[in-house]
Amino acid sequence: MSVNIKIQDAIKRYGNNTIISDLSLDIKEGEFFTLLGPSGCGKTTLLRMIAGFNSIEGGDFYFNEKRINDMDPSKRNIGMVFQNYAIFPHLSVKDNVAFGLKNRKQPKDVIEKETKTFMELMHIDEYADRMPDRLSGGQQQRVALARALVIKPDVLLMDEPLSNLDAKLRVEMRTVIKEIQHQVGITTVYVTHDQEEAMAVSDRIAVMKDGDIQHIGTPKDLYQRPANLFVSTFIGRTNVVNANLKVEDGKTFVVFDSGYRFEMTNVLDDHKHDQKIVVSVRPEELLIRPEAKDGLKAVVDDSVFLGLNTHYFVHLEDGTKLEIIQESKIDSIIPAGSEINLNINHEKVNLFVEDGSKNILTGVRNDGEIYKKGMTR
Repeated sequence: MSVNIKIQDAIKRYGNNTIISDLSLDIKEGEFFTLLGPSGCGKTTLLRMIAGFNSIEGGDFYFNEKRINDMDPSKRNIGMVFQNYAIFPHLSVKDNVAFGLKNRKQPKDVIEKETKTFMELMHIDEYADRMPDRLSGGQQQRVALARALVIKPDVLLMDEPLSNLDAKLRVEMRTVIKEIQHQVGITTVYVTHDQEEAMAVSDRIAVMKDGDIQHIGTPKDLYQRPANLFVSTFIGRTNVVNANLKVEDGKTFVVFDSGYRFEMTNVLDDHKHDQKIVVSVRPEELLIRPEAKDGLKAVVDDSVFLGLNTHYFVHLEDGTKLEIIQESKIDSIIPAGSEINLNINHEKVNLFVEDGSKNILTGVRNDGEIYKKGMTR
């Protein structure tokens, strides 16, 4: 049985150092929910609070309606998958998977049946009698996942489970994890610092910084309309350019120092006034337009051909460096030193107040704001 996880006003301190302060979130039953952020942001600390491995200095943690703050970790019915796999080196694959069931003193026939089912689910049944030192990293991680799931936990907690794998295996295993999670429908909380990994597996993501949640939303929400500049720069690549917002004859324009401008029709009413802003432009939102009469003038510094796409690295007249991604052309690559003209796909850009703390466009969906205001979904 999966559960809804509700956290209200969580506080975590180590001595006089507050790691997490007044954090609230609501993880839906059966959801694949990811805590994403740089090292030291508090994501693993929060996961360990859910697991019962860290003390809770304030706030309330619930599995459905049951408050778990003081519940022993062994009573929380959680499955854990760690960064270092943590499978037992002296036990075979089959015995590793069966360990939790044996520890719970399940009948022998149940142990046999469930162990076989989950080995088959994870495609490791052919290695049943093999010892861990004869398995690849990906196979060991499948064993760890089968062992966590075979006890049919209410919650699956995963802490950087793919960080020790090579790039190809990481992509393979994140596909496996997503497929298995959707198949069994278990509430999953996943910790990673890898934004591409988070985007690939998650139903929703909470981006964390310094113990605070910056934005909660679907991968699409976070990428297309990030709540602030930190989220914009952490999720995917982006170019950051200073500009001005100007209101003329009831219309709102983004104006660059070079004179290039375009109208924005989706600025929030409260922000429709002259002000300095920060523009976030994804590399694919910069368009090379040789024929355009207006635009940002740039000089090509370098290029990288990657097959489908070519990445150009350029600088503007004021020295601002930008990255452009465009579909590779069959005939040529623009050489270094060339002067080019850039337009911006302004339907996709994001605009922030000068300090980057807030997106001033309509369409930002941030569940984190809902929780901060004490509202329910």
